Amino acid sequence: MLINNAFYTMPADRVAEAEALLHELRDASRSEPGCLTFNVARSIENPNVFLLYEEYRDQHALDAHFASDHFQRLVVNGLRKLVLERIGYHGSEI
Repeated sequence: MLINNAFYTMPADRVAEAEALLHELRDASRSEPGCLTFNVARSIENPNVFLLYEEYRDQHALDAHFASDHFQRLVVNGLRKLVLERIGYHGSEI
């Protein structure tokens, strides 16, 4: 199992737009055959920061996620154009 995490810091005036994109991404990603878990959280201390916590069956499933139409539309052509900072982590279950 592979775990993919990302913290996104968004501009204060774009958080509603970012949250809508993240909800759509979450819902679409959960329907992928290799996606085991996809959760989105918003920081209580800093509401401009979002956390994505994702689990995939294997590298093939994660690669398929990155290549999906919804990832390209919502992340590459959506969130990445809004984000102020992105911190990502990839790991495997130990």
